[in-house]
Amino acid sequence: MCGIVGYIGKQRALPIILDGLKALEYRGYDSAGVAVVGKHGKGFQVRFAKAPGRISVLEGKLGDGTDFEGNVGIAHTRWATHGEPNEVNAHPHHDCKNNIFLAHNGIIENYKDLKSELLEKGHVFCSETDTETLVHLIEDMRDSDPNSTFEEVVMKALRRVRGTYGLAILDRREPEKIVAVRNFSPLLLGVGDGEYIIGSDASAVLKYTRQIVYLNDGEIAVLTPSRHHIFTLENQTVMRAPQEIDWTIEQAERGNYPHFMAKEIFEQPESIENSLRGRLVPEEGLAKLGGLESVEKDLRKAKRLIIAACGTAYYAGMVGKYMLEEYAGIPTEVDLASEFRYRKPVFREGDIFLAISQSGETADTLAALREAKQKGVLTLGIVNAVGSTIARETDAGVYQHIGPEIGVASTKAFTSQLTILALLTLFLGRQREMSITIGRRIAEELKQLPILVGRVLAGHQNIQTIVKKYSAHRNFLYLGRKYNFPVALEGALKLKEISYVHAEGCSAGEMKHGPIALIDETFPSIFLAPSDSVYEKVSSNIQEIKARRGPVIAIGTEGNGDLKRFTNDVIYIPKTLEMLTPMLSVVPLQLFAYYAALIKGCDVDKPRNLAKSVTVE
Repeated sequence: MCGIVGYIGKQRALPIILDGLKALEYRGYDSAGVAVVGKHGKGFQVRFAKAPGRISVLEGKLGDGTDFEGNVGIAHTRWATHGEPNEVNAHPHHDCKNNIFLAHNGIIENYKDLKSELLEKGHVFCSETDTETLVHLIEDMRDSDPNSTFEEVVMKALRRVRGTYGLAILDRREPEKIVAVRNFSPLLLGVGDGEYIIGSDASAVLKYTRQIVYLNDGEIAVLTPSRHHIFTLENQTVMRAPQEIDWTIEQAERGNYPHFMAKEIFEQPESIENSLRGRLVPEEGLAKLGGLESVEKDLRKAKRLIIAACGTAYYAGMVGKYMLEEYAGIPTEVDLASEFRYRKPVFREGDIFLAISQSGETADTLAALREAKQKGVLTLGIVNAVGSTIARETDAGVYQHIGPEIGVASTKAFTSQLTILALLTLFLGRQREMSITIGRRIAEELKQLPILVGRVLAGHQNIQTIVKKYSAHRNFLYLGRKYNFPVALEGALKLKEISYVHAEGCSAGEMKHGPIALIDETFPSIFLAPSDSVYEKVSSNIQEIKARRGPVIAIGTEGNGDLKRFTNDVIYIPKTLEMLTPMLSVVPLQLFAYYAALIKGCDVDKPRNLAKSVTVE
């Protein structure tokens, strides 16, 4: 959730680590800080600065940066867990003598016991954070073992720590060295020419290099300007060649769009096409998923699919359940990954586990995946970030290939996940009883999706006009059935995330079992009402709302003039297969949330309290 950046090499560290922090802004944060080692007078000193709020506030404190000369530095953006967001609690944290500085993502679970022990030894703490305990623990061990190298002391200290961490650590006394450590919190090394950049994800290093070495859990990297050495906490050396990331700095920038969210909404025709590219064989009604070829025989024997995900990805999984059961004939369960381990899931022979995560680093989803692997279940992934932890740890999977998604509120990742779930349905369905005729029809309709989404986006001005009409309302009810029930949940989530307006998603059939009590003339409802197998049922639910004077906005299929008679406003989408309507019906809801946030003056790309990649439980 937080962001770590580090630099060691030939250039000035400060501009590079600040660039890295800015590239990580989308992850979410509430404070930021830097620490740079440089030659001052006769020896090396560490200059550091921290500030609550945006990186621009930190830059104001740094001024022209002349006091921060040096070729080694670490930086951090914090998303508060222990202690409120302020300057004292911001990272990097330091030891009693200002020798050791540390930036940390994650949570130290046994920090209270360690802190009590260190306080008894005379260590002085400045902050309320769990992180500061770790830097004092390293200091304590270094003082008691002065003959060991810095990395050896770090390794010993971490053996006493219980929790999750991504770490970048430096020591004034070994000024040409950074120690980076990963344990359940993502961290990677960007490899340059005589330099290294540490980042929580690739966007932090992309401006300087596309050569990446991903750290695995329980690994330590020691960086000097000339080399890197990776080993495990058990002191086993690790040899790993760099990978080249497949997206560019231009893809991580806004271009001519005012916000990343707008860019990502409007590039969905392209992102869906990228997710489909090379994966359809329309004439045979087949999906070709190269990432699943190694487990194809196992998938033929699958008796149940278990999907685990969080947030928007969870709603994609819910849509996937309808697809997979209706067309592939596979019983499918969808679990909130954050609850998965704690309900003691029962696995059976023939079960397949599928993790869905845009970042591939979602802590809860990763924990659920590891639980499934522990029980010997075949694991699959749908992931966007190449080389991410979930991508590496699943037995097989499918990449989304949509480039970076920077906006905190997911948009193009959702429609891409739905696209891949449709491909998976076609793949598994044709293994079973799906006819070539049905397969061809699904494949042909999937080919048309980018064009159809483009047609929905062309009506954005009409949606903006409708949003203005309802901009004073503070509560919304989103309703849908079957394939569009999860879309109602996703639409409500988007409005909450970026405009801070209360919205509740609900199955239209469940409305009369409670939520209808909320309805009056001040409480608008947004209905997903495409012309599908449950249209008549949804129409009846709309009438129930209208009978109580509730305003109704409907998402309907082009050509359905009937909706205009008993709703206040209609947004039309093109006709497609029922199973594919979510890829179209969600787009107006994304735009609705986006324009609502603009009217209210909200920070669309960085909504308060949220983070893009949720790497803590």
